[in-house]
Amino acid sequence: MTEPGPATEGNAPSKNALKKAAKDAEKAKKKEAARQRELAERQKREAEDAADVSANDYGELPLIGSAEFKPTGEKRIKLSEVASYADQTVTLRCWVENARVQSAKLAFLNLRQELETVQAVVAASESLSKQMVKFAGNISTESLLVVTGLVKKTPEPVNSATVKDYEIHIKRVFIEAKAEVPLPLQVEDAERPLPSEATGEEENDEESGHPLVTLNTRLNNRTIDLRAKINNAIFTIKGGVCALFQEFLGSKGFTLIHSPKLLGAPSEGGANVFEVKYFDRQAYLAQSPQFYKQMLIASRFQRVMEIGPVFRAENSNTARHLTEFTGLDLEMEFQEDYHEVMSLLEELMLFIFAGLQTRYGRETELVRSRYHVEPFALPAAGSVPRITFAEGIAMLREAGEELNDYDDLSTPQEKLLGKLVLQKYGSDFYTLDQFPLAIRPFYTMPSAASPKLSNSYDMFMRGQEILSGAQRIHSTRLLQEKMRAFDPPIDPEGAAVKDYVDCFRYGCPPHAGGGFGLERIVCFWLGLPNIRLTSLFPRDPQRVMP
Repeated sequence: MTEPGPATEGNAPSKNALKKAAKDAEKAKKKEAARQRELAERQKREAEDAADVSANDYGELPLIGSAEFKPTGEKRIKLSEVASYADQTVTLRCWVENARVQSAKLAFLNLRQELETVQAVVAASESLSKQMVKFAGNISTESLLVVTGLVKKTPEPVNSATVKDYEIHIKRVFIEAKAEVPLPLQVEDAERPLPSEATGEEENDEESGHPLVTLNTRLNNRTIDLRAKINNAIFTIKGGVCALFQEFLGSKGFTLIHSPKLLGAPSEGGANVFEVKYFDRQAYLAQSPQFYKQMLIASRFQRVMEIGPVFRAENSNTARHLTEFTGLDLEMEFQEDYHEVMSLLEELMLFIFAGLQTRYGRETELVRSRYHVEPFALPAAGSVPRITFAEGIAMLREAGEELNDYDDLSTPQEKLLGKLVLQKYGSDFYTLDQFPLAIRPFYTMPSAASPKLSNSYDMFMRGQEILSGAQRIHSTRLLQEKMRAFDPPIDPEGAAVKDYVDCFRYGCPPHAGGGFGLERIVCFWLGLPNIRLTSLFPRDPQRVMP
């Protein structure tokens, strides 16, 4: 075997090969240097993590109930109380409205409870690590936290929070329930008004330029939509109306009742009623508690009230109709004239309005400010405008409307009459009395003034009906007569009404009452554009979910 001889010019590497070898060597050198840097950085991070002074002061908590409970003994405060804890360390549960990293050593969070918000600061120091700053600044919006921090007075007001003169310097922050991202609907978008109903499409707010999200988008993602402060305010007010209703009537001797909502037969002629399967037979959802209220008056309950669901199978897709709403109902015997009941109803509504102003003024102003609504014009106590139906017809005719003496009013005509009453009497609330008998239910007492009129009344807010009421017939004979003459006729011996008709055979005092729509009171008090905004999970002909 011949050994190779010394290199000669004929078999020496070419210049290109030498250059390539040099480049490869340089690449390898750089790659190794990068690897060494990465290794050093990783070792540094590991060392920093090992020395994280805040390692036990932040992170995600285990699901409550999944681990053994160990009480901390820490008092939890409400965000509304923060100002009274200046220079003290507090602990509270709150939502993240916004979180942002300002720098490697500084992060800010906006924290919320109900309508209250406060700015929180996470600043790196010898006792608080940069890792904790990074963690806090990257918490997803709407996550639920447990925060411990020092309450400090701010050098200048924080305009982005409701608590303007104090902030929380966080010492510990733990995620109790992490919000997934992206959210299907931004809560800040739900704080803005609805787009105009004319388009039905998303558009931008003229003032902020931000999107105005459609009602359908909000209702399809209602649990996120309801987190908006404006919605919190709406339903706080709605609960307030119920509380004020019961408070006033309770002081007047009314008994709270709960009437059946499942009926064996349609109770008021069978129109606009929902059918349901009840075991092996048909049943129906109650359109109102009317019959039961009257049967209780016949049972010697002098005054009754109820707050409960009402079901109407009306195929109405308007901004003021729902197929399920909450009724505020009452019935009472009177001594000499049904106007005694009207006066009490007017007094009730003035009490509710006054309570909304004094007890729920903040919530009211928050909602109205979003929709730029005029304040509700209130009459003085004892001077609620009360006009007859005939007077209302005359006012509308003077305004150019063409209608007969006994025509029912359309929605536009009701709204117009409301404007006319406001101009004449300075009140957004009024009562319309003595309606034509032909447009009222069969159990309505005819008027002594005219056989074509009835002792019935409606109440209005901002020109829209909130209550329908009347004196009821309390004579079996007269009730049977009116039922047979009704259009269409109703058989007094029919299964749906026989028990009701019979209750008057044994003596019943004269009585009257009415039913308010709770959602309408809230909607018109606040000046909202759509009644669905006042229902947690509204039901209409198109919507039965969620």
